[in-house]
Amino acid sequence: MDIAANPSSPIATRTIFAAAAALLAFEPVVWLTGTWQDPSYGSQGYLVFGISVGLFAWSISSPRIAGSNTRSRHAVAILLATALIRLASQVFAINTIGGLALVADVYAIGLLAGLGERQRALSPAWLAVCFAFSLPLERIVQRSIGYLLQSLSADGACALLHGLFGDVVCQGVRIVLRGRDVLVDLPCSGAQALLLLLLFYSVTAALARPKAGQALFGLCLTLATAFIANVTRITLLAAGIAFYPTELSIDVMAQPWHDLIGLTILGSAAMTVIVWARSLDRAEIMSFQHERPRPGHGLRLPLFPATLGRFRLSPARRSVSPLTGALAFMALSLVIVALPRLPLDVAERDISVALPDRIDGRLATPTALNANEQAYFTQYGGAAAKADYGSASLLVVRTSSPLRHLHAPDECLRGLGFDVEYLGPQYALTPSAVYRATSPDGQAYRIHVSFVSDRGQATTNIAHAVWLWLQQPGTVWTATQRITPWDMDVAERDRFERGVVAALDLPASGRNDAKIVEIAKLYTEGDQP
Repeated sequence: MDIAANPSSPIATRTIFAAAAALLAFEPVVWLTGTWQDPSYGSQGYLVFGISVGLFAWSISSPRIAGSNTRSRHAVAILLATALIRLASQVFAINTIGGLALVADVYAIGLLAGLGERQRALSPAWLAVCFAFSLPLERIVQRSIGYLLQSLSADGACALLHGLFGDVVCQGVRIVLRGRDVLVDLPCSGAQALLLLLLFYSVTAALARPKAGQALFGLCLTLATAFIANVTRITLLAAGIAFYPTELSIDVMAQPWHDLIGLTILGSAAMTVIVWARSLDRAEIMSFQHERPRPGHGLRLPLFPATLGRFRLSPARRSVSPLTGALAFMALSLVIVALPRLPLDVAERDISVALPDRIDGRLATPTALNANEQAYFTQYGGAAAKADYGSASLLVVRTSSPLRHLHAPDECLRGLGFDVEYLGPQYALTPSAVYRATSPDGQAYRIHVSFVSDRGQATTNIAHAVWLWLQQPGTVWTATQRITPWDMDVAERDRFERGVVAALDLPASGRNDAKIVEIAKLYTEGDQP
């Protein structure tokens, strides 16, 4: 049943099939391009998309020196299979699933274009993997396994720092060196460097077209290199923080030094991928020679099962006319896009939020949720409430589905046009992340946010909250966000903070946190612990 691939198929048949595939891809494409424009995502996926398009154009502009109708049939089968993926995306209302289906689409398009059979051959499978990085993967990785990456990086940095210095205290993702507190938080989890290295590896693999064993070795080497690179970066930054400004005159957390250190280490790590590619058999490396690619070359990847490559249609199915198959595919596509959404990760709907009537003598002035916020919580459960207390504000979001509802302040504020700067953690009263947000009209605000579970767990970042929730999915989590003018008197802000902590019964910083603070205090006063 060669539909879209066989030139002898009627134009109407191929047009119907292509239109059905485009109909399924329309909403995921709109969502993906929206993530590139939405400041809350912070995605630069359009650059990766440009790289993918450039590689595709570079390969397809060269002569085709081999052909395979079998691969064309495989491409059609893949496009048919992605309909099931988009069915899950539509029903469960998870846009990321639909976005991942686009990766399979790119693979199918690469097969149809015969990228692996051209003079400038390119692996369609690895091109699809490269395209996958145009999705907001960093946000997904940070929110899902961000805390795991933080923990691994912190453990590695602690081991290295213990070997270099004696006065190192490690507590989870916190490191104290010479009394200076360093938190291996989300920006330092290594997710960004990991994804950049994996993108570079994917581009290299698309050009080199390694065999499965070679690709697996290269992937493991890239992952190990990314881990070592991030541990090295954290170690250098921790040492720089500890020795500044007494022994070291450079503030490693200021620009351009902070980014320069990161880029230098990342560039060194990328050299490992280049060495891996150059170590491959010369016959496996992309060249401009007029040679016939070996059958199946560039497609043997663990990501795409070999059984898919041996897909065959039964004689009974071959008897179905291409036009009938195309019409059936169009009907299936219309049904899928019309299905109602039944979100899988909906929070409990009996959750409520009650804000204090008064904090530090300030009466609460409730602020209504906007129409979009009300519709969101109606559809996905959970609850939220906002109120002003004089010049200060309080926002509380409570949910049993933190992956759906909770996020850091910078995500929504950047979407509103704010310039947001993460200032780090604070443990004086309750674990909190601190941000500086500047509105489009120049007004600056200080934001404290804490994530607390109904089991008494408290953390400063959403990645840790999600990590704990995954271990106990029934837990209800609450994000408490305190917003005060940047120029508010320090004592006044402290009273408001204490009032919120007391009124909402937020967990106090732990005993180990107090110990770390005491060590830092002793160093600050010039004493030795």
